[in-house]
Amino acid sequence: MQWTLVLILLITVVVNVLFIMDTTSKFRKQQLNPKGGGKGFEERRQVIIDTKDKGKSIDIEVHSSKDSVFVSVDGTKVMEETTTSESARGMHVTVLHQSTGAIMATRTFDTYMSKEESAGLVLFLNMVSEGRILCFAVKDESSFNLKKPAQNLIRSLGSVYIDSLKWRDSWAFIVTKRGKKYAEKYHHASDVAHWGDPVTARATVELAPAEQSRCQWDESKVSKRRRTFCDRFEGYGSVCSCSNPAPIDIKSPHLDKSTVSNIPVAIVASNRPHYLYRAIRSMLSAHGAKKELFTVYIDGFFEEPAAVAKLFDLKVVQHVPISSKNARISQHYKRTLTETFNAYPDAQYMIILEEDLDVSVDIFSYFSQLLPLMDQDESLYCVSAWNDQGYDHTCNDPAMLYRIETMPGLGWLLKRRLYKEELEPKWPTPDLFWDWDMWMRMDSNKKGRECIIPDISRTYHFGAKGLNMNAFFQESYFKKHTLNTEPNVKFNVEQMKKENYEQEIERIMGIAEPLDHSKDPCKNEKDFVPDTTGKTYVFYIEMKHASDWTTWNNIARCLHIWDLDVRGFHKSMWRLWLKGNHVLIVGSPASPYAKHKPENVQPIFIPKKS
Repeated sequence: MQWTLVLILLITVVVNVLFIMDTTSKFRKQQLNPKGGGKGFEERRQVIIDTKDKGKSIDIEVHSSKDSVFVSVDGTKVMEETTTSESARGMHVTVLHQSTGAIMATRTFDTYMSKEESAGLVLFLNMVSEGRILCFAVKDESSFNLKKPAQNLIRSLGSVYIDSLKWRDSWAFIVTKRGKKYAEKYHHASDVAHWGDPVTARATVELAPAEQSRCQWDESKVSKRRRTFCDRFEGYGSVCSCSNPAPIDIKSPHLDKSTVSNIPVAIVASNRPHYLYRAIRSMLSAHGAKKELFTVYIDGFFEEPAAVAKLFDLKVVQHVPISSKNARISQHYKRTLTETFNAYPDAQYMIILEEDLDVSVDIFSYFSQLLPLMDQDESLYCVSAWNDQGYDHTCNDPAMLYRIETMPGLGWLLKRRLYKEELEPKWPTPDLFWDWDMWMRMDSNKKGRECIIPDISRTYHFGAKGLNMNAFFQESYFKKHTLNTEPNVKFNVEQMKKENYEQEIERIMGIAEPLDHSKDPCKNEKDFVPDTTGKTYVFYIEMKHASDWTTWNNIARCLHIWDLDVRGFHKSMWRLWLKGNHVLIVGSPASPYAKHKPENVQPIFIPKKS
């Protein structure tokens, strides 16, 4: 009987041990592969390997295949991607700390889709500190737009197969930047219809002494912020330079008589830390920037973007994500606007910026000059820093302003009363999958009011990855926008009042010279506008009513400007610059300015293509 009890006790102990081991294994898998509602916002930076827990070396595996890539350190996957979305395709780069084995960065570059992604790969690798452990892996396809500069750089790191990488090949590579090459595996796809076989590069990497990887910065508060950040994250270039680190305590020039000196600035962010880093550096460098007024609002509990904000000593607020896709972004925006006005109860305005925007040196001067007009003119809906049609070939004058019936966003000034009394109470609920900016453009919200925009934008959209963004879209519609570079631009603010603006348009229409309407601007792109500069021209397009966009859509397409929907108009009239000349495009008979059309001029009509 006694032996039976002992046997039962031993079996119970064994079962409990097995249960604990199995539970621990499942828990680790769940941490690496979260499921359910949190999958979209869980932090990818999963494993931190403490120095005291490490020996003198680590075992690394890097796997490449059509369907998955992963990096493992001592048997634990620190990076894994198995999703089938386009955002997971291309070249995956993981950076490990040479003294601890901790993961410091993981980035994906879709070098199948875009040459810009190839340039981004080069930039990122150049930003990584020397001595870091680099792990490369291809998922699906990465060769189609992998350009020579990227190939040359990877070859200089020690790769012998990068020049052989072709359509749908598999490739994995482990190397220390500017140091030892450890392992490389490659398999060539048999034909264009198939992928290369899965490959896994394996290596035992000796860890460097901690003192070799630690910069000898001073013990100031600024340096402590820098060290906290740079010991944890990679890919930020000179900010982590040991010998000549870029400043993080940025002092911008003072702005005299600023009306925005006490206006809060909200930066709307998600999990794109390298974008946020670039944006913050640009924003804090603008004249009149005051970092104590900035708050970064992050959609989700991500460590790295929060660390970027803290690096620059900015306030950070992180939101629990609500809903998904565009509804999630809409809810994040609403909470950002609400919490900003709540945090600054005396502020009658706020400035909204985003994590993928560069700003001009004079953006706060721009808002400062135009803010008083928002108090004086009830016909205004917003002041935006962005011109949807402000491309390199269609804008020209840093001091020119427009009134338009659409709401551009991408850097804008919002009045508290408008938000609290009109927008906040009826903001789209989490179950409505609407884009917040499209909702704000609805006539029921605008109520006939207009926004003021500059001819040359005061923001520049550089983000090529996001819910509604990819490299092709960025290349096609945003890359060639112009950002103002002139400081101290003075605007004729009085002219932008409703009545004064109408008088100005009438004046311009009176001096505008009609273009040759016998020519199709899409078939005569080179000579439709004469080879002059500084003149004012007008041409009329057929527009039977205010929503008749047929000809305009074709004009926008052949002018290579925004053509996905209709933006930037004022009373069925558009203003832009072509070949250095100010050109007005007037819808006839829809626009009241069509009264200036000579009787012998037939409005241009370009039918919709079948």
